[in-house]
Amino acid sequence: MLAAIIFVATTGCTWSQIPPVFGPSGATAHRRFMEWSRLRVWAKLHRLVLDELGSRGELDWSRCAVGSVNVRALKKGA
Repeated sequence: MLAAIIFVATTGCTWSQIPPVFGPSGATAHRRFMEWSRLRVWAKLHRLVLDELGSRGELDWSRCAVGSVNVRALKKGA
């Protein structure tokens, strides 16, 4: 299932174009992707990978990017 989801993410194909070699149908892979997204599996997996690479000293923080979001303070908030 993970391989099918990664295939879609890296190739840009649609869920219905997943080759049969991956096993699950496109609809099944999409359902699982949505379920895992709702459960924040991707964020947890990303954190695990970062923690593992960090513990090995294999992260190059000189190439990282930090983003921010501006939110308007209602009612003259601080």
